[in-house]
Amino acid sequence: MAAWLREEPGGVVLEVLVQPRASRTRVLGEHDGRLKIALAAPPVDGEANAALVEFLAGALGVKKVAVTILRGETGRRKTVRIGGIRATTASRDLGRAP
Repeated sequence: MAAWLREEPGGVVLEVLVQPRASRTRVLGEHDGRLKIALAAPPVDGEANAALVEFLAGALGVKKVAVTILRGETGRRKTVRIGGIRATTASRDLGRAP
């Protein structure tokens, strides 16, 4: 299993590195043990966090309320919990996310 992903009861936890103000929102791959995600949103007034939650929910087919930023709300390195999904599904779906 990927270093950036771990399964917990009722969901998974992702270790994410975000790159705000990118040309488009997409998964860039693994970087330094984290899943690197480019976000088109700027890191202002929570826009990047909202974009991350929306992107992960869409890519994994869960509701936005199932996605919670546990740590790193003000930084680029974030820990995100996603409820109602298995690690194998998360790994597969994020590997082919747009």
